[in-house]
Formats: sequence, C-alpha cells, structure tokens
Amino acid sequence: MFYTWPILMAGGGDSGGGGTVTLIWFGLIFVIMYLLLIRPQRKKQKEHQALLSDLKKGDKVVTSGGMFGTIFAIDEDRNRVIIKINENTKLEFLKSSIAAKVDK
Repeated sequence: MFYTWPILMAGGGDSGGGGTVTLIWFGLIFVIMYLLLIRPQRKKQKEHQALLSDLKKGDKVVTSGGMFGTIFAIDEDRNRVIIKINENTKLEFLKSSIAAKVDK
C-alpha cells in the first residue's frame, strides 16, 4: 500500500491512460493560470486604455511617478500631455505615464 501511491502519482504502475491524465492536468493548470493571472491583467490594461482615451483638457490627474497636476494640453500625434503643476510650471509627460484621474 505504501509503494503503490508514489508509483501511481509518478504515472507508472498499471494505469493505461497516463497520457490523457497528464494532458488534463496541464489543461487544468493553464485554465487556473488564465483565470488568476492573465484575465485580471488584461482587464486592468483595458481600463487604463479607456482612461487614457477619455483624457481631456482640465482633468486633474496623477502620474505614475506620483506628480499631481491638471492637463493643460494634449498632443495626440506625439502621444504626450502637458500637465500644469502650478501657475508657472508646465511639464510634458508621455500619455501612458498618467496613472489615474483625481476626483475634484
């Protein structure tokens, strides 16, 4: 009894359908990886793309570096935004570096 369990777990012994069982396990592992890792990442990426496409002048945003400001201008051709930090300071960022909108 003690020796049959490791042999069955290793795929040896008298089992004739070991290849199909292995394929089922790999398929199950892939489905679990998809549900736990790939799907949530794609959802988050789509939400970020929607945020970037909805940006407009006057929105208050925070960059991925933690800088707060208001969008002063958007350059769609170069994929950049100019963020107004205060009355005298305007900085240019890549549009993808916008992390989130800040509620007013």
